[in-house]
Parts: sequence; structure tokens; C-alpha cells
Amino acid sequence: MSESLRIPIAAKIALTIVIASGAVLLVTNVYFAGKAMPFLFFTLTLASVILVLLRVGRSWLDLAYAAAAGVVLGLISVWHFQYQPNGESCVSFLGLGSLVVLGLRAVWSEGEKQKLLALAFAPSFLFCAFMVGAGFVLEQTQIWHPKTLDLYLFSFDASLRVQLAFLMGQAYAVLPSFRAVGVTLYIALPIPLAMVYAGQLLRGREKAFPAMAAFLIAGPIGILFYNLFPALGPTHIFLQDFPWHPMTTAQASHLFREPIAVKGVQNAIPSLHMAWVLLAWWYSRGLSVWERGIALIFVVFTAFATLGTGEHYFVDLVVAYPFSVMIQALCAFPLRWMQRERVTGLLYGLLTTLAWFVALGYAPNLFWVSPIVPWAYGLLTVLPAIYSHRKLEAATEMAVQSKSELASGMAVALS
Repeated sequence: MSESLRIPIAAKIALTIVIASGAVLLVTNVYFAGKAMPFLFFTLTLASVILVLLRVGRSWLDLAYAAAAGVVLGLISVWHFQYQPNGESCVSFLGLGSLVVLGLRAVWSEGEKQKLLALAFAPSFLFCAFMVGAGFVLEQTQIWHPKTLDLYLFSFDASLRVQLAFLMGQAYAVLPSFRAVGVTLYIALPIPLAMVYAGQLLRGREKAFPAMAAFLIAGPIGILFYNLFPALGPTHIFLQDFPWHPMTTAQASHLFREPIAVKGVQNAIPSLHMAWVLLAWWYSRGLSVWERGIALIFVVFTAFATLGTGEHYFVDLVVAYPFSVMIQALCAFPLRWMQRERVTGLLYGLLTTLAWFVALGYAPNLFWVSPIVPWAYGLLTVLPAIYSHRKLEAATEMAVQSKSELASGMAVALS
């Protein structure tokens, strides 16, 4: 880092105070301590920061500092609220301690190490902040949309003549080990995101920046789509009838589709869980075999879990594909905005996602003409999505390679 870019000592002290006091304010905040930290998904979001710290810090001393910071924050929180900490809160404190150490290391390091740590800290902080804010926003959607459109999504799934969510739910019921693995990986979603981002950050920043941006913006954009087509999932609609008592095909074909008043978190379509793991798999290209393998395992078991837990319909997973392509196109920074592959991916993803909303809401009978129709619509969504993703990926890699060759040529010319 050049001399002019170094952070003045006074600024470093100020940033240290801001990071430390911010952590203390969090653990003494009623909403954060009472709702965010006990939530297992947020606990694992903070746990993913530990993984990032270990990858970019490459020092067990950093983990020791994180543990010490976690203990201090935990003691402050327990003293302030007078409660008995459990396993989830202990992991949360360790994750928060890791975030603090990442931030402080970024402030007090120099040169390339400072850049690396800052690029590890910023997205980790933003993703944790999104997870805290997302819970509040999703609670508000229940007020904004008191009625959901679940019956329209269920109608599509039933038109396949195979109710996949109910079948997977039954598999989960009779195979507890299978369920345990699936649910664990389902709620451990932040882990592959952190793994892929940290891996790409260490390998080269050309892929790390798009991955970071995609993981970050997928959430807020997904919540916008939740408000366009509010829905919950079959377990919230069928209650005790899920998964052992699905409607027959004849009953489902004559189902009167209408908005229904059901309380719950409206986060069904598109499945953000599926979109995030798809993006993690796509952005894992170029990483080690074991990192790619872990990302792929998360894709497979997340697909199982979204259905088996009854939190999603099969169509939610289908729509996650064009949605993911749209996010990838938005974050294809090495490409020009008007480059064909980027424009095609963006328009395909956006228009296909919206087309599904229109078809599900206004032409549900179309899918009941023949079982071939819904299956064909699904395939004609997923296969072009994969094709668009690969075209985007190839164009991005070519652009990165061209820039690298240009930079190398200029370096040779100047030497």
C-alpha cells in the first residue's frame, strides 16, 4: 500500500473504539440478544465469520483473540440481561468475537494484508447485518400482506401429478438420519457462502468481488420478490396433514385457488436458500476439489431440505434458477453493462421470474391441461438458466483473462 493510503494512527484508534463499542452495544441490545442471537440460522451466520477468519488470518492466534473477545462480549451480555447462556449464544459470541478481530486486524495491518482483511471484514459485517435486518423486514411482510398465495403454488406442484414436497417430507419422517443431515446443511447455509468467498479472495479478487456482491444482494432482492408473490410453504398451510395426507390429484385439480390468511414468514418463492447455494456452487469454480465438493453437497441437500421440511414448494426451487442467473448477471463486473451475455442473463432471469409469477397467479389452469405442461415449463426454465449461467461464466473468465494479459503486457513494456 502506498504511503498516502495508510490510515493515520488517530483514525486507527477511532475505528478501534467504533468496532469495540459497536460490539458491546450489540450484545446489550434487546432485539439482538433476544431475537437474533437465539435464532440458529443467525448463530451459523456468525459462525461463518470464524471460517473466514481462519482462512484469511491463517493464525491460531487470531482464533485465540476471537475466543477472548467472545468471552468478554458474552460476560457483558450475561451481566447486562442476567440470563443463562446456551450453546447457540456461545457460538454467536465466538462469531461476533471473530468479526471484531477481523475488523481490528484490518485496521492495524498494513499493505496487502490490510486489503485482504478489510475485504474479508466488510462483506462479513454486511451479511450479518442483513440477517439481523431481514428478520424484521420479513415480520413486516406479514402486516403488508395478510393473505398469501400458497394455493396457487400448491396447485402447480399438484399438477405435476407427483407432490414432491409431501414425498420428501415422508422420506424425512421415516429416515431421521437423512432428515438430520438435510436440516443441518439447510440451516448451515452461511458456511458454503463464507467458504467460497474466502477461497476466491485468497485465490484472486476477480471472482471474489462478484461472489461477495451476489451473496449480499440476493437477499434484499429476494425479499422484494417475496412481496410480489407472498407465500409460506406447504407445512404452514396443511399443518398436521403434512406430509402424510396430501390431496389427491382429483381434489387438487378442483381446488378453488384464492389468497388465504395464514400467519408466518412469507419467504417461499423464489427459494433464497436454493439461490444462495446455486450461486455458491457456480462461484466455487476454480477452487479446490474439496471446496467444490462441499458446495455441491450443499446444493443437493438444500434441495432435499427445502421440500422435506415443507418450507418450500417444488416450483420455488425452479424459479430460483432464473433468479440466480439474474443475480449473477448483475454482479458480472468484468463485463460491460451492455455486453450481450450480461444483458441476456439479466433479462432472461428477471423476465422469466416475473413470467412465472404471472403464470402461477393468472393462468394456473394452464398447468392442468396435461402433466407434460408443468414438467416442460420447469425444464424450459432450468435448462436455459444453466446455459445462460455458463455463457456468463465463460464471458466473465475471458474478460478477466484479457485484462490480465493486458496488464502483463503493459508491465513488460514498462520494464
